[in-house]
Formats: sequence, C-alpha cells, structure tokens
Amino acid sequence: MATKEDLIRLERPNSYIGRNLTRSRARRAVAGRGQYTDDVLMPRTAHAAFVRSPYAKARIMRIDTAAAKEQPGVLLVMTGAELAERCTEPWVGTLTCFDGMKSAPQYPMAVDLAVWHGEPVVMVVAETRAEAEDACELVEIEWEPLPPVAEKETALRPGGPVVHPAIADNLAFRKTIDTGKVDEAFANADIVIEETFEFGRHTAVSLEPRALLADYDKGTQRLTIWTSSQCPHMIQAVFARTLGVPEHNVRIVAPDVGGSFGLKIHTFGDEVAATAAAMALGRPVKFIADRLESFVSDIHARENRVKGRIALSKEGVIQAVDIDVLSGAGAYSQYPRTSVFEANQILNITAGPYNHKEYRARATVVYMNKVPTSQYRAVGHPIGNSVGEALVDLAAEAVGQDPVEFRRRNVIPDEAFPTTIAAGIKLQDMSHTACIDELMKRMDYDALRAEQAVLRRQGIHRGIGIAAFIKGTAPGPSGYYGIGGAPIASQDACTIKLEPSGGVLCMVGVTDQGQGVDTVMGQIAANALGVSMESIRVISGDTDAVPYGGGTYASRATAIGGEATYQAALALRAEILVLAGVLLQAEPATLDIVDGIVVDAGTETPRIPLSEIGRIGHFQVAELPNDVKPVLSATRRFRLTDDLYIFTNGIHGAYLEVDPDTGFIKLLKHWVVEDCGRVINPMLADEQVRGGCVQGLGGALYEHCIYDDAAQLQNGTLADYRVPMAFEMPDIEVAHVQNPTTISDLGAKGVGESGTGAAPAVVMNAVNDALRPFKARVTCQPMTPEAVLRALGKV
Repeated sequence: MATKEDLIRLERPNSYIGRNLTRSRARRAVAGRGQYTDDVLMPRTAHAAFVRSPYAKARIMRIDTAAAKEQPGVLLVMTGAELAERCTEPWVGTLTCFDGMKSAPQYPMAVDLAVWHGEPVVMVVAETRAEAEDACELVEIEWEPLPPVAEKETALRPGGPVVHPAIADNLAFRKTIDTGKVDEAFANADIVIEETFEFGRHTAVSLEPRALLADYDKGTQRLTIWTSSQCPHMIQAVFARTLGVPEHNVRIVAPDVGGSFGLKIHTFGDEVAATAAAMALGRPVKFIADRLESFVSDIHARENRVKGRIALSKEGVIQAVDIDVLSGAGAYSQYPRTSVFEANQILNITAGPYNHKEYRARATVVYMNKVPTSQYRAVGHPIGNSVGEALVDLAAEAVGQDPVEFRRRNVIPDEAFPTTIAAGIKLQDMSHTACIDELMKRMDYDALRAEQAVLRRQGIHRGIGIAAFIKGTAPGPSGYYGIGGAPIASQDACTIKLEPSGGVLCMVGVTDQGQGVDTVMGQIAANALGVSMESIRVISGDTDAVPYGGGTYASRATAIGGEATYQAALALRAEILVLAGVLLQAEPATLDIVDGIVVDAGTETPRIPLSEIGRIGHFQVAELPNDVKPVLSATRRFRLTDDLYIFTNGIHGAYLEVDPDTGFIKLLKHWVVEDCGRVINPMLADEQVRGGCVQGLGGALYEHCIYDDAAQLQNGTLADYRVPMAFEMPDIEVAHVQNPTTISDLGAKGVGESGTGAAPAVVMNAVNDALRPFKARVTCQPMTPEAVLRALGKV
C-alpha cells in the first residue's frame, strides 16, 4: 500500500502524474509502422469467407457444398453442423446474477435454423479471400423461410412467432427496482410529467473491422491467435473451452487495435469457425470481416423504448421517478457477456445525479430476429441519461425555473457523499455542484442565454442544453461477471521488473486500443519508481507475456490496471531501496530514487544508479550477504472489494442551431466538465472525452440500423448508414474536477465513456430548447431532420 510519502510524490511539480505526454504508439502509427492483425503475415496462410443467411428466420433444409469444394484454391468447406461437432458444447449467454434470464443454446454457425439476416451458415477456406468468396457463391442452400419477430413491441404478443421454439417465448429477462412508495409519491405530487422516448439501434463501425489470424501447431498442440481484441484472456478462455484446447496451450495476441468501443469484448461465431479451420488444416487461417458483413454480424445496441414519469412539488423538488424500459435484443444473448446489461444499466443510472427518494424502474428485454445486441461504449448510459435529463428539463419548464438552477436544487450535494441513490447504488467521491459551477463559467451561461434571446427575435432558433450524469466505471467482482459465471476477470495485474541495465519492463493485463493505455501505465510506473519514461517499456496484449487480467472494458484500464501498476511499482521500489541500503550501509527510509538514481532522501545527493543495482542484483549476487536474495520483480493485483463500480460524474453543455424549415441541426459548441478522479495524462483524458462525445453525437443525430417488416437490414453500407464526420462536429471544450476516488491509492476513476454517456442527452435537450417557441419536442434518437420536421408537424 502507498505510504504518505508515496502519495506526496504523486503531487510533486516534476511528477509524471498530471503531465501531458503523447501516446507511445502514436509516432509509429502516423509513420505507417503500426501492426494490426491483418498486417501479421505467416507462410501458407489461408483465408476464410462465409455464406450468411439471407433470411431473418429460415429452416435449413439442405446444403450442397460439392461445387464449392471443387473450386480452384479451396481447402475446406465446413457447415454449421460440421462445426458443431468440433465444439465441446453450445454457448448459452446467461449470467446467474440476472435472475430468470434465459437464452437458447448457440453454436458458432447456424446448424438447422438461421435466426437473423447475416448469421453465418457455411464457411469456405481457400488460398485467397477472393477464391473463398467465389466458392461461397456456389454453395447451394435450400431454405424454408419462417415468420420473423421484427418488432420489440410485438415480440411478446400471444400466438406470435417465436425466435427459438426451445425456450417457448421471446422474453429474455425482466427486472424491477422499486423503493416501495412510488405510487403514493405520484398521487401526492403537485406536478406529474410523462413522456415516451424511442432509441434506434446502431453499431460500432470501428475503423478497423473485426480481425483474426489463427495458427495451430499439431506437433505441440498449441493454438496461437492474433486478434483485434480488448480482452485477450477472455478470448483465450472462451476459445479454449469451445474448441477443446487446454487453456494453457492457447496464446492470444492483440496487436495494434484500430478502435474497439465494446465491439471487441465479445465472442463471434465466424471467428471461432476460422480458428476451427486452422486446427483442421494445420495451417494459419485469417478472417477479416468486410464492412458489409460487419453490419450484419457485429453486435448492435441501443434499441430501446422508454416510458418515463417524474413527480415534483410546485417549488421544483423532484419527489419520484418512474421508468418502464422495453429493450430489443437480437436473436441470441451474446456470449459470454449477455444482451441484458444495457437494460440493467438504464435502470441503475436514470436520474442518478438527483436526490429524490422514490424510484421505480422496470425493464423487459425481448428477443427478435435481428443481429444480437450487447455492450457498446457507455452501455445503457446514453439512454438512461437522455430519459432522465429530458424529464428534468420538462420538470424545470413546468415550474418555470431555469434548467441549471433546477439542477442545482435537485442534485445530490457534494458534501452528501457517500450515499446510496434511489436505485440502490452506492456512490462516493462525487462532485455534482462543483461540476455545475465550472460548466457555468466555461459556457458563460448568462451571456449565452442573452444571445439566444436576441437571435430568436431575428428568427434564428438556437438551443442551449444541459445534462448531468453519473457513469459506472471499473466494475467490481461482486456485481456481474465472475459471480455470474462468465470467464471474465474483474481484477487486473501488473508485473514489473528491473533489468540488469537499469531499464524497467512493465507487463500489464489491460490493453491499448489506441487511447494511450501503454503511455498512462508507463507514467504511473515511472512516477512510483522515480525513473524516466524513456527507461520503461510497457508490454500488453499477449497472454504469454502478461499477468492474467480482464483487459480493457467499462473504463477500467486506468482505474483498475493503473492501480495494479502503481502498487507493483511501489513494491519494486521498496525492494530496490532495501538492496541499495545493503550496498550503501544505509537505512532504506533514508534513501529515495530520483531520475533512475538512488539518492539521499531530502538532499537528493546521488549515491548509486539503478543500472548498478540491476547489475549487482542479477550478476554479482556474490557481493551480497547470503540472506539477501534479490528478486527485482513484483506482481500486484487490484480489484474492488465492496463496491459495484467506481462511479464518475459530470455535466455536459451544448449550443446548437435548428433550421425549422429543413429540420437540420448545426452543432456550434459542446462543453464537458467531468470528475474522473486523479487525472494521469490530461491531454489523453481530454481526447478520450472528445472521442466519446463524437460517438455519442453520432448515435443521437445520425446512426441507425434500419430494419423492414421482414427483419431485413436496409442500410448495411456506409453509403446508407450515416456516421459523424469531422466537419459536422463542434469544438468540444473539456475540463476536469479532480476528486480522487478513495477506493484506490492512485485515486483514478474511469474516463473513456463520459463523453458518450451524456452527449445524446445534452443535444436532445438543446434541440428541444431551440424548438420551445414552436411548442414542439423531439423524443426519438437519432434526431434526424425528418424527426425534427415531424415534431414540428411539417411531415
């Protein structure tokens, strides 16, 4: 554990903590020297392509692969049934912590029934991708189309079609949170406001698609997989168990990753199929998802309808909130993380910043014949925050209060933490009031309101939005995964070593997805050890090289992995000082390490460099007393103990313009003030927030996977599926209120999803602020021009 002196070292002027450093991988990436999965080249590599279901639901009556097998270059053709024989057992995407949840068993490819448009049915492996795709065209499949479940609203209708007859109905999961006196609170309230919100399904569209290269050595029975992944150890466990390979014989390497956003924490059947092909052929097999198949195979998210109510007094005090969530999952619950987390998180965080006592939240998750949904950046938070903050704005309007002052009155005050909110979630170390104060200064809020009023009289309709949020980061082991039965580590670890040269190797279980994890871990280690960044090399993403960990998800890399790195570095530092004390005949407490040199504490008089410590500790141990046995290495693990998450908080502001004739929305300025605890690298933290905002704005304004009544995806190309472009995005100003978490010594909370989680909420509030003179409201996302014009009654 950190001593008082260790904590003081975090705040020193020359500390690496709080310093802006560029990403360690950035120079290589901009020079075109990055190595992504598709850049890994191995001799004799074959390539996989897939025949996918053209129907949302259809029985497979017959498959004829004879013609495909005869094509030039074809090495293997494998059906779903043949692949199932190579699997130990099907997946069932449930967690025991979700009482009553059910899901049908799922094999990596469809066996006798295809249940979504795009489900893999047959795999062809050939010498080239082109040859594999050509042979796919020659696979003949006789189908019996069946009625699909295309809408979540009709999924539970008695007598309607069922996605999986084996589980009787389309209900995946139900949950209710109820404080007990919600109805009484609404009955006695001065004002009750109700609204229904609709959120469209969308997907990650990472710059680098899903990618995998598998190589199986039949001689050693070792399986090596290079894959664009956030969580190598989870992939190791799932693939080993699915394909019957001892887990210690499976190596997962995650090289450079070109964006992940939660997409790459999941298991996908086509990737398992390609790995099975490598095992069958005894040669490397590569599968790189193209953009067309990504749209119908990558996980989707966000398809929810939420009915919300808020009760308040005439003085403007929130008394109760009531929401009812209908969440549309896909055809299966995604293994092993499930497809119900989104709805669960909506229940946990809706109206989370506020001090009301009564709360009821119900969720119903249903299966449909669509691509499976699961965890996408800021799981559930864009929906929960949009609903809660929209209701808060409506409440402020109803009592004639400014939305900022209404929030000041109702947020949980900073001095009230720790506390438990109405949803039953424990919160601590938060700063709602401080964040509001900082946002008001940065926005120059009063001047912005004055400008809005002047422009409104000129027929220019600008809107100002405010949205507070809480965000669950760095989940603990007592909440979901481990306790629920999934092979996903909630703890993480770091092994750090002093080399004979005085250099330091730092191996971490968290992974770099382009956000700068390696740099941040290096800063933490360098600061704790007292060495320069140049003397540290961080290694991640290789299960043969790093300690076991959960990887990067749920904004946990710095909060969990960073704390493990901090504690490991402190332990190594302590050992170095003990060894230095033996060599210098000094008490370790009288020594310090500065710039890679052991010095006298206080005076910083140089005594011995770490290179000499390393040389003696590794090569010249005969110079040491026999009872001194240098290890010069430390491994430490960190996990939460009693807490469900390390929660962060913050507030967004938005300024935009709406054209009431065309429905077009122009984003003018965006502000974020957030509290992610101690900020290790302000520049990288800011860019995480900005990138998250852009992703949230994309979902709020543009992105939508559109299905027809036959559950066929209609816009599965980048020509038809809109993503945010740089010129459409506003300037995003980011500020931090640093309130370190008391859960760890380092004090860091998560930051990677704070932008995504509340950007849709603040933009929805700003749009509706602009539309207020027309007495119109938009309650759906994405807020397309058509949606705006519909709200105005013009279409």
